[in-house]
Amino acid sequence: MRTNDDGADRAHQRPEGVTDATVEALGSLSKALETVERARGHLYSFHQLTGRADLELDQAVNLLREAGHDGWADRVQREIVGRNVIPGRWTFQIVEEYNRTYYEPFRRVEQDALADLAEGKDHLFEAEMKEARRSNGHPDHTARPDSPHQAP
Repeated sequence: MRTNDDGADRAHQRPEGVTDATVEALGSLSKALETVERARGHLYSFHQLTGRADLELDQAVNLLREAGHDGWADRVQREIVGRNVIPGRWTFQIVEEYNRTYYEPFRRVEQDALADLAEGKDHLFEAEMKEARRSNGHPDHTARPDSPHQAP
């Protein structure tokens, strides 16, 4: 039982008339977007790692030449350095197309759904879960950063 008014901040309080089903659906939509955010991060990792490998090839070509393997240096230079990772595309182009054709539209739809169905309030599902799971009065279970810290 709560003994103080330490509830969630207004930005995370369910607007009047928003049903449990709507909160759950918006939570699922946001969870899907969070998964896309992680996938996008991996795509950026792919982009950076591939670029780093391509730049390291300069060193490999130089070392092959210094070791007297001009034929191998030429082959690496000709066949691998600067190579497209898929036809006509370097990784930056894949990132740009992913952002433009998938990530940005996904983000817009999620933001539009929040605006239309929950007055733009994000993380309602998580905020309500936090309220249900925290221990009232415990200093590490306060609802907000500005909540009074009370001893248990």
